[in-house]
Amino acid sequence: MAGDSSANTASGPLKRLYDYCMDWIAGPYGAWTLFIIAFVESSFFPLPPDVFLIAMCIAAPTRAFKYAAICSVGSVLGGMLGYGLGLWFMDSLGQQIIGWYGLEDKYLSVQNLYQKYDAWAVGTAGFTPLPYKLFTITAGAFEINFITFVVASLVSRSARFFLVAAFIWKFGAPVKDFIDKYFNIISVVFMFLLIGGFVLIKYLL
Repeated sequence: MAGDSSANTASGPLKRLYDYCMDWIAGPYGAWTLFIIAFVESSFFPLPPDVFLIAMCIAAPTRAFKYAAICSVGSVLGGMLGYGLGLWFMDSLGQQIIGWYGLEDKYLSVQNLYQKYDAWAVGTAGFTPLPYKLFTITAGAFEINFITFVVASLVSRSARFFLVAAFIWKFGAPVKDFIDKYFNIISVVFMFLLIGGFVLIKYLL
C-alpha cells in the first residue's frame, strides 16, 4: 500500500516526463539519452540527471564511471549553454527560464553571491540540490569569468556524479535490491530534492 501511495504522490507532469526519460534510458541509446538529459538540465530541463545516472549504473555497474563521465561532460557543456543564454539572451530566454521556476526575485541575490565568491558560487549549486540552471544563466548575465565558471562547474558536477557512480560500483547488488524495493519512494525523494533546491534559493538568498 505504501508503494501505491508513493506512486500517487509522484504522479503529474514531472512524473510522466520522468517515465518518458526512463524509457529512453533503458533503450539502445541510453548513454546518449543520459548525456542529453545532463546537457539540457543545466539550462532549462526540470529533472536532475542523477536518478537516470543511478538507473544506468545499476544496470551495468562496471560502466558506472563511464556513465558518470558522460553525465559530467554533458552537464558542463550544458552549463556553458546556460552561460551563453545569460550572456547574450538574458532579457528574453534567460528571464523566461528563470520565470518558469519562479526565481525572478532571486536574481540580485545571486549577483551578490557572485560579487563575493565569483564563479565559485557555481560550485555550490553544481554539487548540491540547488538549481544549477539558475547559476549558469546568471553567471553569463553578470559576465562572470568564463574559465573559472567552467572549472567550478567541472569540479562540482564531476564530484557529484562520480560520487554516485562510486557508491553503486562499491555496493552494486545491495543498492539495486534497495532501489527495486523502494523505487517509488526514491522517485518521490528525488522530486522533493528538486523542489527543495528551489525552496532553498527562495528562502535563503
